[in-house]
Amino acid sequence: MILERLNFIENKYEELSIKISDPSVMADQKEWQKLCKEHAELEILVGKYKAFKKANSDLEANKEMLQMEDDREMREMIQEEIKQLTEDIANLEQEMKILLLPKDPNDDKNVFIEIRGGAGGEEAALFAANLFRMYTRYAERHRWKIELMSANETDIGGFKEVVFMVRGESTYSKLKYESGVHRVQRVPDTESSGRIHTSTATVAVLPEVDEVDVDINPNDIRIDVFRASGHGGQCVNTTDSAVRITHLPTGLVVSCQDEKSQLKNKEKAMKVLMARLYEKAQAERSAGIAEDRKSQVGTGDRSERIRTYNYPQGRVTDHRIGLTLYKLDSFLDGDIDEMLHGLITADQAEKMKAMGNND
Repeated sequence: MILERLNFIENKYEELSIKISDPSVMADQKEWQKLCKEHAELEILVGKYKAFKKANSDLEANKEMLQMEDDREMREMIQEEIKQLTEDIANLEQEMKILLLPKDPNDDKNVFIEIRGGAGGEEAALFAANLFRMYTRYAERHRWKIELMSANETDIGGFKEVVFMVRGESTYSKLKYESGVHRVQRVPDTESSGRIHTSTATVAVLPEVDEVDVDINPNDIRIDVFRASGHGGQCVNTTDSAVRITHLPTGLVVSCQDEKSQLKNKEKAMKVLMARLYEKAQAERSAGIAEDRKSQVGTGDRSERIRTYNYPQGRVTDHRIGLTLYKLDSFLDGDIDEMLHGLITADQAEKMKAMGNND
């Protein structure tokens, strides 16, 4: 069945290649761009499939040569080639299976990340600030752009809540696994007895959505304006530029005061509100999926404890995949690719297992 799908995809790719070269199709820029995007999305998979077919052809040819060859050195060379081709075919099969997995429609989107201090008071707020720095450093490593949407700071540099946007290539595909409860175990600076405290912070990763994805009735929202202020009550400006939007049917509230312009704050707040409403609708749809069809990785449940950061032992453990890394300092400095790769691999394995059961 997989080979049938691959043949179909290859034929579709060839048809698209002809279409995007057709001057009459190119005349309609919108349609042409749509076809080019579809063509580009298939290109990697088709390339792997062509390499797979060639490797299989070369393997059969080498097997035939081996049967006819009497020279010992030549036989050894052919056997080595057969071994290499067999490994190449197995690797290509695995890569094609991954590329055939259903694509998350949000993977290419920018994201909003919301971090909130949980249990632990000031220590939880400081941990939220640590996580904010971790994600901003990770974004810098990938040359992604960060845009602060709103922040509720504490007097000692923590965050009760911080919301920011990450813009870049495939940001949601990488960061979507970060949603959930993050737990920290460490001795707070204010703890004189050296006792280890446990605190938490909640992370939510929301894909940016267009207005066409979420329909908001203007009568369903209430917009309040107020004077923006910094932490400790310090006034940022003297005009009512901060904006609070309440979605009356759901009770969702979004505030934004980062910009000096009331209009810009309103635009930012509306973007976050749309993302939250989209996430809420997605969660409600997911609730209807049978338990055995749910992936065990990256469920996006905000109440799920996903990771522990243990300072005394210098380790970080992700409880979903049982992976522990003993490099806490560099991890908190944004070196999180190894953990994210483990989560992506585990998620792909779950999906391939489900795909195999369906086949």
